[in-house]
Amino acid sequence: RWPWWPGGLSHCLGLGCGDSYGFHLGPQLLSSFFPSLNGWEIRETHKVYRQKLEEVTSLQTACSSSIHRQKKTLRDLKHNLQRCKPRATPEEFALIEQISTQIKERQNAFFDMEAYLPKKNGLYLNLVLGNVNVTLLSNQAKFAYKDEYEKFKLYLTIILLLGAVACRFILHYRVTDEVFNFLLVWYYCTLTIRESVLISNGSRIKGWWVSHHYVSTFLSGVMLTWPDGLMYQMFRSQFLAFSIFQSCVQFLQYYYQRGCLYRLRALGERNHLDLTVEGFQSWMWRGLTFLLPFLFCGHFWQLYNAITLFGLSRHKECKEWQVCVLAFTFLLLFLGNFLTTLKVVHTKLQKNKDKMKKL
Repeated sequence: RWPWWPGGLSHCLGLGCGDSYGFHLGPQLLSSFFPSLNGWEIRETHKVYRQKLEEVTSLQTACSSSIHRQKKTLRDLKHNLQRCKPRATPEEFALIEQISTQIKERQNAFFDMEAYLPKKNGLYLNLVLGNVNVTLLSNQAKFAYKDEYEKFKLYLTIILLLGAVACRFILHYRVTDEVFNFLLVWYYCTLTIRESVLISNGSRIKGWWVSHHYVSTFLSGVMLTWPDGLMYQMFRSQFLAFSIFQSCVQFLQYYYQRGCLYRLRALGERNHLDLTVEGFQSWMWRGLTFLLPFLFCGHFWQLYNAITLFGLSRHKECKEWQVCVLAFTFLLLFLGNFLTTLKVVHTKLQKNKDKMKKL
């Protein structure tokens, strides 16, 4: 028996309670355990797995190097074509346009290929996560991460809506405002990280709608550091009302954009990794134009916030630096959101006008 285990070895193996119950371990019983110990097939399976993993790593390196070389060749070719355009004859110009179209298609193909290959992280991901490979190799993993991102946005939007309502109408305490502002900072920080991971995996979100979340993170951080006082109390109700409206609009956008994206993916018109955004993009023209008045209302509310804060900054009691910084930040958000949305609408209307002329 094992002196430190009640019932001895047989009890330890789950075979009874030893001699007390008349049970004895014989040579035959012990020998029956040897096949399960010697036949350790998992080691061979794991060895094969390691070999395949090394092969995959070698293939990834070879593909990445080949794509890098071909992209450099295409850039040089594109540059040479641009130089030839001014002196080209009509036939040569048509040929240059045809080659340029093929170059663009090849670049899009490379973009899709690189979504399945390890790549260097951008500056932001390097600062936050370090030089960690965030590329997900299977479509299933990519779609699962994207769906988790969308659910995260939905759940946090609802929580922020409830938090803003509670702070505006029920909880008139500075500590609850700080909790709400900290939640905003954490939400936007997390969004920027997750979006960067999705971009590394082939998502095509870009431009202002990426920068928008960085600016919102900064704004929420400044709000968090704004000390309680007369200036804060004068702006508090307006900011919370704006937060309630913004959360409602974001919820509407998520709900309708998700259905629109699902329909467009089924028709093969959108990528499976396209995301819902907090603005207006060209693919939303069919079916989501009714959101435009709400979006423009939110943009002009940001401008109103900026004007209010600029007015507070001239108040004789104003001593906080946060007032001026927030005013400029809200103005930046208004300009970015309004001009980007206006550009999308103008481009779409121009395309529709051109189509009507052709008809």
